Amino acid sequence: MMTLTLREVAVVCGGRLDAVDDHDAAVTGVVIDSRQVAAGALFVAVAGERVDGHDFAAAAAGAGAVAVLAARPVGVPAVVVADPVAALAALAAQVRTRSSATVVAVTGSAGKTTTKDLLADLLGELGPTVAAAGSFNNEIGLPLTVTRIEPATRFAVLEMGARGPGHIAALCELARPRIGVVLNVGSAHLGQYADGRAGIARAKGELAEAASDAVVLNADDPLVAGMAARARGEVITFGEGERADVRAHDVRVGDDGRARFDLVAAGERHPVALTLVGEHQVGSALAAAAVAIRLGLPPARAAEALSRARARSRWRMEVAVTDTGVTVINDAYNANPESMRAALKTLVDLSRGRRAWAVLGGMEELGASADDEHDALGRLVVRLGVEQLVAIGERARRIHLGASLEGSWSGESVWVADVEQACTLLREQLVPGDVVLVKASRAFGLERVASELTSGAVSLGATPLDAAPGEWGAHG
Repeated sequence: MMTLTLREVAVVCGGRLDAVDDHDAAVTGVVIDSRQVAAGALFVAVAGERVDGHDFAAAAAGAGAVAVLAARPVGVPAVVVADPVAALAALAAQVRTRSSATVVAVTGSAGKTTTKDLLADLLGELGPTVAAAGSFNNEIGLPLTVTRIEPATRFAVLEMGARGPGHIAALCELARPRIGVVLNVGSAHLGQYADGRAGIARAKGELAEAASDAVVLNADDPLVAGMAARARGEVITFGEGERADVRAHDVRVGDDGRARFDLVAAGERHPVALTLVGEHQVGSALAAAAVAIRLGLPPARAAEALSRARARSRWRMEVAVTDTGVTVINDAYNANPESMRAALKTLVDLSRGRRAWAVLGGMEELGASADDEHDALGRLVVRLGVEQLVAIGERARRIHLGASLEGSWSGESVWVADVEQACTLLREQLVPGDVVLVKASRAFGLERVASELTSGAVSLGATPLDAAPGEWGAHG
């Protein structure tokens, strides 16, 4: 990060130093997890729903933290502020002000993290690049990423989530993006918007209004394409349609579930063979290519970089084969109706000629449409020809019912109460050659099912670089 002294941190955050002997001690990093503390770190004591970071202040100091950003004195060197989260934002804004890096921000109902990861690879071809870890996309995660910007950083890739109107605008005020990317408008967080997808589109479009230089829009999504009227800078489009500025031609999916296509941009055409699993990854690849080309990467190099890119974030279409010959697709990080449909399509593509299992949990934040969306998902499982469905937990009962009521089906749907029951059932019934998709919203913890199945497995897809994400405030 941009090195600051504790004295400077206190001024920027509007705080006071407590129990600090050296006011000019250098802060060289910012963390919210005491397990990630290194010498010179500023530990931000976030009070989470389950754990209060203040309780880990002494452990952080013992691990080498130069001070704690805290709401009260904690018995070790601290910068005491009214609100540590607001102070973190102020600190990040100061780093952003000192930096000349080009900030690229990505939003959308699905695909944000994959697009961000691809952008990190492509922009890394042009210069030092900082990118958000995992899905650090809210009022805590985004400032943490910004604080990682260093004097030599040329690009910073940020992910922006929205749980309501004004959220993205607030993140943009801090990050001041030059390039914005809007991927799609779906049903994620639908329950947080009184007017449904139109409200989601207005919220996502706040990025189009904030990006100073250009906004990259999905030409295949009418609600996203319509954001061109709100753009502050240049409009660049991506998609599979002929009118898109950056487009995919001749998309095909192999038996390995990976998409291949020709990248068409700037009058050139170059082949791309993605290592990421799922046809839906094409959109993320196009969006990343559009940004990179706009920032100076030749289309040929963009195509080459996309073909080399590996997944950086955990539990997103990770594919592994167990020692018993079962293929597991771990996409358990999160879920909404759109990402569920894409994952099921990938399961079908990957399991050609083999028995497909959909192991599904519930989807959160769908509001009044929750029952209908879960019912529709179960019916889709049947229509796609998935042979086995295991629905886990009370929220997923409607998935099971929808499948059971969807006409004649040669497969089988089972509902179980919890992860433990699901693991027992799968251990008993999986046979070599089966392909299993594990997916649900993060709150339901289905990564435990995938972990149980893949213990000792050989990875075929993602090679995650980030630590498993946890609750804000966990271990501080």
